[in-house]
Amino acid sequence: MIAAGDFRNGVTFEYDGKVMQVIEFQHVKPGKGAAFVRTKIKNVITGAVVETSFNPAAKFENAFVERSSMEYSYQDGDLYYFMNPETYELVPIDKSVLLDNFKFVKENMPCTVSAYKGKVFAVEPPNFVELVVTQTDPGFAGNTATNVQKPATVETGAEVRVPLFIEEGEKVKIDTRTGEYLSRAQ
Repeated sequence: MIAAGDFRNGVTFEYDGKVMQVIEFQHVKPGKGAAFVRTKIKNVITGAVVETSFNPAAKFENAFVERSSMEYSYQDGDLYYFMNPETYELVPIDKSVLLDNFKFVKENMPCTVSAYKGKVFAVEPPNFVELVVTQTDPGFAGNTATNVQKPATVETGAEVRVPLFIEEGEKVKIDTRTGEYLSRAQ
């Protein structure tokens, strides 16, 4: 159990049957009336942020979110299988849990899998990935305008915008959080 008076940034707890994480907190002692804790909390599963106040003596159940590194193995219909590298156990995860940025993940790539009470609620791909461009239009000689980009399809099937000088078969570095091209890969 954790009291609201003991809140710190990053603490996870159960509130109204949901897993919440403290983003900001402030202990307030007004001149008149009782003290309270003003907080900004985030639902860990949905990402919704709520501002609310608690009595410092209010107690909540601690929530332990398991974060483990697993390798993406393969897809079978709407199930995506991830392997625990320590136990070699395959964990099936439904497509509905995966975020849009999962389109940059290819087989054998490590991902961070978050679970609460054994139920997986999030899969985070690596922040940066290196993928081969499988299809793009050729660049035009003499077109030297700055920051001009063209669409390109990478080996996972995702589409990104790349500079005109990138050609098919080249490896590019992509930020999975924004889906943006960063640079050529070494």
